[in-house]
Amino acid sequence: MRAQRLRTGLKGWGGVGAMAFACTLAVLFALLLPVLRPHDTGGQTGTGGETGADGRGGTRGGQARAAQECADPEKQTLAPSEADGPTIDAIQNRQGEKRKLIVGVDQNSYRWGYRDPNSGGDAELEGFDIDLAHRIAQDVLGDPDAVQFKAIPTNQREPAIENGRVDMVVRTMTINCARLEKVAFSAPYFRTGQQLLAPKSSAITGYDGTLAGKRICTAAGSTALSTLEQDQEDGRLPADTDLGTTVPNQLDCLVRLQLGEVDAVVTDGALAASQAAQDPTVQLKGDAFTTEYYGVAMKKDADDLVRRVNHVLREWRADRAGGWQDSYEAWLKPTMGDDPAKSEPPAPEYLRTS
Repeated sequence: MRAQRLRTGLKGWGGVGAMAFACTLAVLFALLLPVLRPHDTGGQTGTGGETGADGRGGTRGGQARAAQECADPEKQTLAPSEADGPTIDAIQNRQGEKRKLIVGVDQNSYRWGYRDPNSGGDAELEGFDIDLAHRIAQDVLGDPDAVQFKAIPTNQREPAIENGRVDMVVRTMTINCARLEKVAFSAPYFRTGQQLLAPKSSAITGYDGTLAGKRICTAAGSTALSTLEQDQEDGRLPADTDLGTTVPNQLDCLVRLQLGEVDAVVTDGALAASQAAQDPTVQLKGDAFTTEYYGVAMKKDADDLVRRVNHVLREWRADRAGGWQDSYEAWLKPTMGDDPAKSEPPAPEYLRTS
């Protein structure tokens, strides 16, 4: 990258001599790089793997490197730690009413992050993702209610993290390689897959040839859209399937379906099941055709916060009282079924040094 900048700066010097000079500098830089790189100390690493006991080790950039080598995105995260660090310190040092964890969530996803109009009062946000956000706030700030929720559209999840509007996003966000280029993820906290939602009366039977000539709605920036586009390019989806309808928020697709503007919706099965529970005229069609995992998204350099969230997830999943399974029972059992094992992700794997 530095050599590239040198070449750019040398434009206009003219001739082979300038390029030779740039290449010489690049070679010298490569030879000196091992000498200039800081050595590991105290059990800490500079490679994005395990750190020393204080959890503040040189892991910055570890997830950026992981994204470049991405094969199993759900495994590209850092090992749990209870230690504080610069990101957590900044959150804890906020003053007065601002001393809260700022979390991007959905407010329209039934049983995930939504406001129940029948709950009375201010109709506070509730749901599976909301439970997790409260749990993280409890660990980081010692108070489950020390959290400020910000409603974030589907297509604004990554920008909200990158520009610092939120500390993290807990919003049915699938971990994938493309997103690892922009944000860091926790270990998975839920397993799902892309699935079709269509009217019960529809001739669509699943993710198959019955989608020929049909109009499908997806959320802009979603894994559903990128999967469909790739499958159409690869011939796994009929070439005349219309993918032109995209919306900022995934729930808007259900409205388009109800209005007859599209023939089907593709989204995570977990969300599709919740939408089917809201509208008895639609149903899931066929089985899930991908396997995906939800994770908590944070800034790429927030290594201490990533580790802390992974610690929280480990405790939440192991807790038999008030933990992952209790949240599943409370929120998702009515729409996802009696067997939480189908939705609980496997034991997490973390980045490690070679």
